[in-house]
Amino acid sequence: QVQLAESGGGLVQAGGSLRLSCAASGLTFSQYNMAWFRQAPGKEREFVARISRTGTIRNYADSVKGRFTISRDNAKNTVTLQSNNWKPEDTAVYYCAADQGLGWRSYEYAYWGQGTQVTVSS
Repeated sequence: QVQLAESGGGLVQAGGSLRLSCAASGLTFSQYNMAWFRQAPGKEREFVARISRTGTIRNYADSVKGRFTISRDNAKNTVTLQSNNWKPEDTAVYYCAADQGLGWRSYEYAYWGQGTQVTVSS
C-alpha cells in the first residue's frame, strides 16, 4: 500500500535551518504530484507548498514564499521542504501528501503521511 513517511522535524531557533523529508513507497512516485501542508494547534490544516511530477511547477503559500523551498528526487522517491529562515508562526505539524492531481486543498490529496512536528523558538 502507499506509504508516506516524513522526517526531519524538531526544534529550531527563529532564523535557523531545518530540512523536512518525505519518503514515498507503494506508488510510482514520478506519476504523483506532491505537496506539504501544516497544521498548528487549534487551526485548520493549511497548504504550504506543492510540486508537480517533474518539478517544473512549484507553488508556495504567501506566508512561506521566499523562505521555503520544495524539491523532489524521483530517483529516490523523496520530496523535501527546506528553509533557512524559520519563524515562530511556522510552528506546526507538517504533512506530505500525494495525488495524481495538482490541487491546492487538502481534500484534493489522496495519500498522507503521519506528520512531523516542527517547533520554532523565538
